[in-house]
Amino acid sequence: MINRTAERVLSIIAAILTTIGLAGSVLVGVFFNMGFSQPEIQEEIRLGMASDGTLTPSEVDMLMGFVESFSIFIWILVIAAFISLVLNIIGTVKIWNNANPKAAGVLFIIAGLFGGIISLPSILLYIAGILCFTKKDPLAPELSHDASEASQTNWMS
Repeated sequence: MINRTAERVLSIIAAILTTIGLAGSVLVGVFFNMGFSQPEIQEEIRLGMASDGTLTPSEVDMLMGFVESFSIFIWILVIAAFISLVLNIIGTVKIWNNANPKAAGVLFIIAGLFGGIISLPSILLYIAGILCFTKKDPLAPELSHDASEASQTNWMS
């Protein structure tokens, strides 16, 4: 039986960090939607940009459309983080039971891709996934030199 403590610890830390990031993303998405769903706030932002004088009204409208589409991007990130968290938890269960470490490694790597390619939780998941692939079951213990001599027959006598 291989000791999978490193993979367990890395996956648990990654799950905690992903949960914190997921909660933060949900809060940002909710507050962003609340702010831009009210016409008074949208009009105030439009007037603030237009009063500067550097932007034309068509540029202000284009910028407001871009900001509104940014809300969709935030929710896509929330969904990807949630998928990453679920795959991470499934991989952690597979490692904990030592059921199928190769499948857990694949789940960790896919969860890392969904969690953000170069974020800290993703890097931890990549390391855990690589460890799942590289750790091998120990071979049967070899006999010592004295024990191997005792087990061989003496062909000369």
